[in-house]
Amino acid sequence: MNILSLEHLEKTFTGRMLFDDTGFFLHEGEKVGIIGINGTGKSTLLRIIAGEEEPDSGKVTRANHIVISYLPQSPSFDTGETVLEAVLKRCGDGVSQADAKSMLTRLDIFDFEQPVTELSGGQRKRIALAAVLLKDCDILVLDEPTNHLDSEMSSWLEDRLRAFKGAIIMVTHDRYFLDSVTNRIVELDKGRLYSYETNYSGFLKLKAEREASAAASERKRRSILRKEIEWMQRGARARSTKQKAHIQRYERLRDTEAPETDSSISISSVYTRMGRTTIELLDISKTFGDRKLIEDFTYRFLKNDRIGFIGKNGCGKTTLMKIIAGLEKPDSGEVVVGQTVKIGYYTQEIAADPSAGIAYMNPKDRVIDYIRNTAEYVRTADGIVSASAMLELFLFPGEQQFSPISKLSGGEKRRLNLLRVLMEAPNVLILDEPTNDLDIATLRILEDYLDSYQGIVITVSHDRYFLDRVVGRIFAFEGNGLLRQHEGGYTDYENRIREESAASGGQTSGGTERSGSGKAEKAAETANAASEKARSGRQHEQKLKFSFREQKEFETIEDDIAALEERIETIEAEMNANATNSARLTELSAEAEKSRTELEAKMERWMYLTELAEKIDAQK
Repeated sequence: MNILSLEHLEKTFTGRMLFDDTGFFLHEGEKVGIIGINGTGKSTLLRIIAGEEEPDSGKVTRANHIVISYLPQSPSFDTGETVLEAVLKRCGDGVSQADAKSMLTRLDIFDFEQPVTELSGGQRKRIALAAVLLKDCDILVLDEPTNHLDSEMSSWLEDRLRAFKGAIIMVTHDRYFLDSVTNRIVELDKGRLYSYETNYSGFLKLKAEREASAAASERKRRSILRKEIEWMQRGARARSTKQKAHIQRYERLRDTEAPETDSSISISSVYTRMGRTTIELLDISKTFGDRKLIEDFTYRFLKNDRIGFIGKNGCGKTTLMKIIAGLEKPDSGEVVVGQTVKIGYYTQEIAADPSAGIAYMNPKDRVIDYIRNTAEYVRTADGIVSASAMLELFLFPGEQQFSPISKLSGGEKRRLNLLRVLMEAPNVLILDEPTNDLDIATLRILEDYLDSYQGIVITVSHDRYFLDRVVGRIFAFEGNGLLRQHEGGYTDYENRIREESAASGGQTSGGTERSGSGKAEKAAETANAASEKARSGRQHEQKLKFSFREQKEFETIEDDIAALEERIETIEAEMNANATNSARLTELSAEAEKSRTELEAKMERWMYLTELAEKIDAQK
């Protein structure tokens, strides 16, 4: 049963067309993931679905008595509200204080009487999530529900959403989460919504097929158009006039818009050469109040290290990143930084205060000025690249570069901040929760960029896929200041914890089982590409050539087409002359239709022979 539909949806925001006469529907029990590049309108779509915002035009229909529970990307709270009051207020009747406290505890919120305004953005998001999950509803609308959740919480939320009997619509960058929870992916692409009846892995395959089909159609259109232009310019080799239908066909081909393809970040590695000494952490200790965050931690970073730090929220991960970056001092121990080390620090949140320094964005500044303040030009493996060109690569087109930062979405600001960090040409990259608020397309390009990056990568992330894809060693915060080293990505760590737990007869602490890691997926992609290349090679070993009949047909087919066009023009002229003679008109109409059918068949045959001739020429 259809419980929600959006028809002929249109919406413009800050001069950008977000939705262009598009539609969306939702059936009972469906679990839908909305994906798309930041700034294209994903959060706006969720607000329209939840009734928090109206479209410029279009129709939104919700089934009778449908209750929607909505988690916004950045929830707001009333001044003076305590944690418990905020949850109970948003849940409505039927939720007890005990239920609310239990849910908050599960999300690592323990001080129920603390004013919400005193909490961090991540804690406020988890309070809003608790209220949304407790509310009795038919549709869950979730905007980035996994942001600010550690890996264990994400696994717990996966299980809860899979068991939810109602429908779900969510925006998330967590690809493992999408794979596990959703049964339909809807992509927002250039103002249109495309639906795929599958999870994220299936979507990747189907989208690739759609884009390949569109690209093949465009190549064929261009090939035909090129021949049609030659045909139109050639004049009459075997004909005296140009047939009207042929000219119209040419004009339709000429005026057809080419399919748009996704912009993508494509950038050569930018870094500064590093000397012999990198960064050394020697017996580092740090406490916060009565909590011991780090105790006697020693590690010497190797060139090209790929290190991931994981652990529960509040365990000290960000504190350790600040110590490495020199923004905070340890209580004891020493941090040795080589003279040639240049650190690029991608922070977890964009600062609103100018005193925050590197993470501050003045909303009145133009986008291009924000980057130019870091570097006007940057040297890459491909040569010197300007700030404007780098912005283009990072999906900021020319007109947007001169807009104020205030017009950007939260995800676009994060992408802009990422570009600023890379423009500094660091040889040590510290990425604190890089996957929060970045779209999947940007994450995939960032991951590819890090593959060729000639420097040290240190990341804090709860994104299991990102860790599998990027890191080769993990340090897990295990409480009371202890950090434990594990080789491999997140799935390797998770499997090792599960094996240790099974050996000791305890319970698994590494989360839910994964069918494979990002590295396994990449290996499979490489194998598939090799197999495809081999197949392609075998196909090319068989040289293409015309048969004797095809060669003779190709030499005369243009004359045949010209003759048919002239015959049709003659018939149409005779039909005009016999407009009052119904019997003759019927005969001529039948003859004209027969000639048009023959012409269409000849044109299709001409297209085939022309493409074959081009392939034969190309292999010479």
